Amino acid sequence: MANQVFPTKGNLLATKKSLSLANLGYDLMDRKRNILIREMMLLIDQAKAVRDEIDETYKTAYKALQLANMTLGICGDLASSVPVEQSIQITYRSVMGVEIPHILYEKRDPSLYYSLGNTNSQLDIATICFNRCKYLTMTLAEVENSVYRLAIAIKKTQRRANALQNIIIPGFEETEAFITNALEEKEREEFSRLKVIRHTKQKNAGQ
Repeated sequence: MANQVFPTKGNLLATKKSLSLANLGYDLMDRKRNILIREMMLLIDQAKAVRDEIDETYKTAYKALQLANMTLGICGDLASSVPVEQSIQITYRSVMGVEIPHILYEKRDPSLYYSLGNTNSQLDIATICFNRCKYLTMTLAEVENSVYRLAIAIKKTQRRANALQNIIIPGFEETEAFITNALEEKEREEFSRLKVIRHTKQKNAGQ
């Protein structure tokens, strides 16, 4: 880059300005990367907690459903009476310019869509647990999708920060040093030339 720039004071000022902007850009990229990493780590911890809770809730639900099937027969007809969830909406929130999803839904207490006289408590437990799993699954989908989006953004930000740190900034520093050295050399040559001229004038005046 340095060899392609003519060493003038104007180019030196422009290079210093570009170097300052590049350093500012790197600082912003580094700050953005750290914020995104912190946000992602929090979500990863949340995802693990939700996943563990889903596993435990499903275990309880399937155990209760198994007991209900053993005592009541296969409960497929009863399960088909549960309505499809229609309240889910997806919005987005921005974290340092990264759009991550936020799921909105109307959380309701589980309703029983079957006759209490022909069922038992095991089916009630299974119904409550599966209803809980529904909301946990929504939360897990939101969190894991957010982690995925943040990971992509972190990778892009890291790549840009690396380009600034390892290519752009060193290039501007090299150009600044080249121009500075060239101008200093030019000033030394000019000083030597003026010194010779003055000496010559003094010598001619003495004659």
